[in-house]
Amino acid sequence: DDDAAAFAAEVPGLEAAEAEAAERLRRLLIPRDPDDARDVILEIKGGEGGEEAALFAGDLLRMYLRYADSRGWKTEVLSATHSDLGGYKDVHVAVRGSAADPADGVYARLKFEGGVHRVQRVPVTESQGRIHTSAAGVLVLPEVDAPDEVHLDPNDLKVDVFRSSGPGGQSVNTTDSAVRLTHLPTGIVVSMQNEKSQIQNREAALRVLRSRLLERQRAEQDAEDSAARAAQVRTMDRSERIRTYNFPENRIADHRTGYKAHNLDAVLDGDLEAVIASCLALDEQRRLAALGGDA
Repeated sequence: DDDAAAFAAEVPGLEAAEAEAAERLRRLLIPRDPDDARDVILEIKGGEGGEEAALFAGDLLRMYLRYADSRGWKTEVLSATHSDLGGYKDVHVAVRGSAADPADGVYARLKFEGGVHRVQRVPVTESQGRIHTSAAGVLVLPEVDAPDEVHLDPNDLKVDVFRSSGPGGQSVNTTDSAVRLTHLPTGIVVSMQNEKSQIQNREAALRVLRSRLLERQRAEQDAEDSAARAAQVRTMDRSERIRTYNFPENRIADHRTGYKAHNLDAVLDGDLEAVIASCLALDEQRRLAALGGDA
C-alpha cells in the first residue's frame, strides 16, 4: 500500500542518518589531545643548505604568519637571527588565538607542522640555474598557560648575557642585553636577543624554555603510552622529513599523509587548510583505530 511504499522510500535516508549519527558518536568518543586549545610557540631554523635554507626558513615564517592572520590569530616574533641575505638562521614566534571548539585551537591546527620541511628550487645564489635541495626545521611548542604550570628551579638554570649580533656577526648593541638560558638537567638551551632590554629577553627566553619543558613532558608521557604512540601523528620524530616544497613544479607533498597539490604558491601565501586537513584526518583515523583496538 501507499504507507508501505512511502516507508520503503524513507529507509535508505534513515539508514544513512543512522550511520552518520553512529560515526558522529564514535568521533565524540575519541580522546582529545589535552593541549589542543593551547597557544603555540613556533621555532623555525634554517637547516642543510646554508643561505638558501635560511631564505626558505623566511618563506615558512611568512607562510605561518599569513595562515595565522587568515584565522584571526595574533602573532609576535620573540626572537630572530637573520642571515646575510635576509633569511632566518632561526626565529621564534608566539601564536595566540581563541576557539569555541578546542579542535580549532592554535595548537590543534599547527601541531602537525613540526619536522623537517624540504625545498627544491634554484637558489638566488645559483648562477647556473641548477635546482638545489635544502631544508628548514620547524618545532611546535604548546605554550605554558601559567609560569607555575611547569616547575623551574632557579638553581637548574645557567644564565649567560652577551651583546646582540646582526647578520655577519657584527654587534648591534653596546650593552649585554642578549640572554642565553641553559637548563642544566636537560641541556636545553634558549637564546634571545630581539629586545634591547635584558629583562625582556630573559622573560622571552623563559617563555620558550617552559614550553620546551612542557613539550618534553608530553613526549615522555607519549613514550610511556604505546597506544598514544601508535595513534598520534604528533609523536613522530621531529627530525623526520614531513613535507617537500617543489618550486619548479609548483607542487607541495606531505610525506605522512600522501597529500599532493600543485598550488605551492597559494600554500606559501598561507593557504594551509587542505594540507592541515589531511593531517587531521590521518590523526583521527589512527585515534579511531586505537579506540577500536585495531592499532
